[in-house]
Amino acid sequence: MGRMEELVALLNKYAKEYYENDDPTVSDAEYDALYDELVMLEQFGGLVLPDSPTRRVGGRPNEGFRQVKHKERLYSLDKTKTVEGVGEWMNKLGKGETVDLTLEYKYDGLTLNLTYEGGRLIRACTRGDGEVGEEVTEQVKTIKNVPLTIPFQGEIDVSGEGVMPLSSLEKYNMDAKVPLKNARNGVAGAIRNLDVAETARRGLSFYAYNVGYHKGIEFHYQHEVHRFLIEQGFNVGDYFKVVSDFDEVKRLLAEAEEKRPHLDFLIDGMVFKADSFALREMLGFTEKFPRWALAYKFKAEELTTVVRDVLWQVSRTGKLNPLAVLDPVDIGGATVSRATLSNISEIRRKGIRIGDRVFVRRSGDVIPEITGVAEEVEGAREVEKPAVCPVCGSPVVEKGVFLYCSNEENCAPKLISAIEHFCSKDALDIDGLSEKTIEQFYNELGLKYAYELFDLTKEQLLSLDGFKDKKAEKLVAGIQKAKSTTLARFLYAIGIPNVGKKAAYVLAETYETLDRIRAASVDDIASIEDFGLITASGIVDYFADSDNAAYIDALLEKGVTFLKEEKTEGVFSGKTVVITGTLSSYKRSAAQEEIRKRGGKVAESVSKMVDLVVVGEDAGSKLDKAKKLGIEVIDEAAFLELLKQ
Repeated sequence: MGRMEELVALLNKYAKEYYENDDPTVSDAEYDALYDELVMLEQFGGLVLPDSPTRRVGGRPNEGFRQVKHKERLYSLDKTKTVEGVGEWMNKLGKGETVDLTLEYKYDGLTLNLTYEGGRLIRACTRGDGEVGEEVTEQVKTIKNVPLTIPFQGEIDVSGEGVMPLSSLEKYNMDAKVPLKNARNGVAGAIRNLDVAETARRGLSFYAYNVGYHKGIEFHYQHEVHRFLIEQGFNVGDYFKVVSDFDEVKRLLAEAEEKRPHLDFLIDGMVFKADSFALREMLGFTEKFPRWALAYKFKAEELTTVVRDVLWQVSRTGKLNPLAVLDPVDIGGATVSRATLSNISEIRRKGIRIGDRVFVRRSGDVIPEITGVAEEVEGAREVEKPAVCPVCGSPVVEKGVFLYCSNEENCAPKLISAIEHFCSKDALDIDGLSEKTIEQFYNELGLKYAYELFDLTKEQLLSLDGFKDKKAEKLVAGIQKAKSTTLARFLYAIGIPNVGKKAAYVLAETYETLDRIRAASVDDIASIEDFGLITASGIVDYFADSDNAAYIDALLEKGVTFLKEEKTEGVFSGKTVVITGTLSSYKRSAAQEEIRKRGGKVAESVSKMVDLVVVGEDAGSKLDKAKKLGIEVIDEAAFLELLKQ
């Protein structure tokens, strides 16, 4: 079998898994790479095999559903993976002249075609092979933002994408016996499921982006179609632009790729279309693609690779965290050879075994994670639950779904990690104390607890490798300087379960003194906004523990004191402010700090206690809630004006 035949057979197998069985064994990026190789061979040899996937648009319709022939063929899109490719296409399209193009998100879901007659939804179909799809009307009716009736009374087909929001995926997988591999797989399995109740459980959304067959109305531009869809009550998302300048296109593509990890739905690229229907008529179609449209594909966020081992690391809380060792794979320009695993229950639920091929996803700077098993390999072995700590050999204890080292006193990683956290930038911010240095202190000076740092002398440090006079002096001075800190930093530094920077700040701001926090009840703390009973119980239990109490007392005895944080006054004095959406001028954390500097308090959720909501781009449900509650809402420009006061 030649390479071309091999590629055709392989790609048809993968397409069947993807389009018909909703159970892919390779990622989109891996499929695309093989597909591109086949296209190159076909162009070079001038031969296209009868069953080549390049002759097809999608998958064969599923025999479990009624087959429906589309009134107009639903084409897939030509694609490019480079910005330069977009520029070449734009030049070709306009023959040297600028052409107005529409720019939209390329949603990563399942294409749907909705047919309306007399203002009523009469049928919904999948794309299928582009000419024949599957009728999935009852399944689509469970999607809450699909209009069952529209004002337009003629005949019309509306195309769009069924998607599973990432928040819906997370919610679904919390209770699912078999978790979904990804949101794209989740929506495909939901729509092409004969159990309508299961479709409803997935919490899907629909984004409309095109009108196909239509009777009783005429369109001349894509932006008219977009406006029409909005008028008819369709969800069109919040991203639609008309562009013609290549420099602006480059900027918008870079901006969209940066926003991608923060969206609640998957996108795998951006779609360009000629705005003018007259131009589209002139350009026409190839066998598979319209010449007037192009998809720009982002770098892959998900690929498949093999799990070679699972290591168990001990955190500063004593929890054993599983870490997958992978065959290295390049995802989005970064080499990934490790992936996080939550706990042994999650490993069992996802069916992850050592030796299997798995889907690995990396989004932005997020630690890579295994989302599901792509292929079960013969001879793969189960991940064993450790009975003893991999570092100190002490018995492991189970607390819920997590495993902990029972040696609370002398397990090195736990002690070293706790000290490292205590010294970190957001805690006491002691410069020069890396994990390696702390490990040196542990092994050579017998240092086990953070309060012992304050007893270190220059002479002790000079006895260690790597320390000379100046470095030793600087570190001792830095440690002594760190004794004077803020209550918020101290609360974060001591490692209270579930208390991060924000929670520590709110606790300090609410109670003002350590003694008052130590005396607070569960009900007191749970009454603070965004604090629940679980977090409150963890805080109270932490301070009630005699070992923790002795640890805190030892720190205070060594001279740790808290700076009085001056109550600032300013334009936000007495106001609680929420920021929603993306600001172009500030990162959210920086904008929140500007509010605090001017006397305001910051909240993450909208409630009756909030006085002001600052709205950036892509604002969501918080904006709707603010409007319902009658809370004052301002945009970014007005916010920047307030900062000048």
